Amino acid sequence: MRLRRLWVRHQGKLLALGILALLVILASSPTPLRDLVKREEEGVVVVRGERKKDYHDHDYLRVESRQKGPGEMGIAASLPASLDKEKDDLYKVNGFNARLSDEIALNRSLKDIRHPKCKEKLYLANLPTAAVVVPFHNEHWTTLLRTAVSAYNRSPKHLLKEIISGHPELTCHSHTDFLGRKLDEYLATHLPIARVVRLPERWGLIRARLEGAKHATADVLIFLDSHTECTTNWLPPLLDPIAQDYKTAVCPFIDVIDFETFEYRAQDEGRRGAFDWEFYYKRLPVLPEDEKNMPEPFKSPVMAGGLFAISSKFFWELGGYDPGLDIWGGEQYELSFKIWQCHGTMLDAPCSRIGHIYRKFAPFPNPRKGNFIARNYRRVAEVWMDEYKQYLYMRQPGWLKVGTGDLSDQLAVRERNKCKSFKWFMENIAFDLTKHYPLVEPPDYCNGTIQSVAEPKLCVDSKLKGQFDRLDSLGQCGQSSQFMFQLTAYKDLRPLKSHNCFDVPDLKGERAPVLLFGCHKGLGNQMWKYDVDNQMIRFGHYGTHCLDASVGNKEVYVALCDATSMTQKWKWSYVNEERLRNYDNLDPKP
Repeated sequence: MRLRRLWVRHQGKLLALGILALLVILASSPTPLRDLVKREEEGVVVVRGERKKDYHDHDYLRVESRQKGPGEMGIAASLPASLDKEKDDLYKVNGFNARLSDEIALNRSLKDIRHPKCKEKLYLANLPTAAVVVPFHNEHWTTLLRTAVSAYNRSPKHLLKEIISGHPELTCHSHTDFLGRKLDEYLATHLPIARVVRLPERWGLIRARLEGAKHATADVLIFLDSHTECTTNWLPPLLDPIAQDYKTAVCPFIDVIDFETFEYRAQDEGRRGAFDWEFYYKRLPVLPEDEKNMPEPFKSPVMAGGLFAISSKFFWELGGYDPGLDIWGGEQYELSFKIWQCHGTMLDAPCSRIGHIYRKFAPFPNPRKGNFIARNYRRVAEVWMDEYKQYLYMRQPGWLKVGTGDLSDQLAVRERNKCKSFKWFMENIAFDLTKHYPLVEPPDYCNGTIQSVAEPKLCVDSKLKGQFDRLDSLGQCGQSSQFMFQLTAYKDLRPLKSHNCFDVPDLKGERAPVLLFGCHKGLGNQMWKYDVDNQMIRFGHYGTHCLDASVGNKEVYVALCDATSMTQKWKWSYVNEERLRNYDNLDPKP
């Protein structure tokens, strides 16, 4: 009763104090609460003064969740043994299990493997329109259509303006006749926004992308490979940064579609694109501040190449791709360098995920004679890399013998846009690249042939055998590259100038196979040491297992070290004894 009397007596004062307190909160807030989230029509809200929207198609997601069949939700699938002949025939043509693809729905469902916060993200309500450009050469029917169908079904329809595919004119002897009239009729019936641009001959990936871009009328160009699948809400995260600054290129996270089972799985949860000084594509760790801000877009020095978005205006300001680049090779470096050096920005968008089939092998020959890839690399280096190009030529002196062709138009692009130096790029964008890939490599511990002491006529042979890239052979010693190896400064063992290393991933018991796997420079299951005194090649940090061989069947493996075993003794062509004596004190990382 006493509280009620107090309220009746002082309610006016209490209300005034409450209003005053609310006004103080609003005034002290860096973003006024009344403007923080203001709901509008059609799901649009105002967030910090910007009109934003949830672009998820929840009705379509519910339909997908009820789909049944092989490969649904990205689960691995298989074929019955009765189809082995058909499977093998199509494998030879495509480099992946195309027959299995034919059993999987073109609109198959995929699990949502995005960062959980991606489901809550809003994007600008007014986004630019997009054109998807998909160059292809003799692509399999269902993987090509699944690329287009997944892009269309999982896009806001008012944003995806057109899908443009480029393909050479078919000959009367083509084994891919379905890519002619049948494809045109299918698209006209099922995907009217899609069309095929016929090229007079096989122009190669780079020129085909350029030609497709010329036919596009949308605000943003999105380049995809022809055997990809776009996942939930893939498009808005690519368009939003470009809407904020047209001089921005945006790359999705690229996931893996297994070439055998069509399982959809993550490649990783974020790495920054880079390169080594032989122009092999590499990846750098995500910076701590970007890791903390996941899944916000983060800066990346170099794109992977095949999948990215860029405003049409900025693309043509940069001259598009260098039309002097032939077939494929170097185009991702050329475009990445000039995006950054010509006052642009390149981002990776974790909330946009697209799967890609990495073929088991390339099923078609290159259409050009000569080293067109070296020519492409030289064009990129000569136009954009300034004094840093010497570090490429230091490792690949043969590139200097390959002509570049006329570079005047590309040099004019750099001058017209007042582009920055490559030194600026290295110091401000790829500032940690040399930590992982130094300009000058430290010397090897050992290199040359690895000769068996037990049987001096036999040497370790890097020629791959078996279905799991097992290094399981000795061969008659020779001077060809397959008998040349390096024990590098990173303490890994690899074929000469290779990017695959001796790897022992499953060390159980007394003996284990040796695989060839991508070098990661992280020691662990790729760490090796040459024991000069005992002529043994020890594996791992503890050195309990050594490289061994069966001379009879020429098999190479690791086994428990035994200093009395002749089959565990090896002789290198060259041994840097001074470095080996100091092995334990040398940091494998530059």
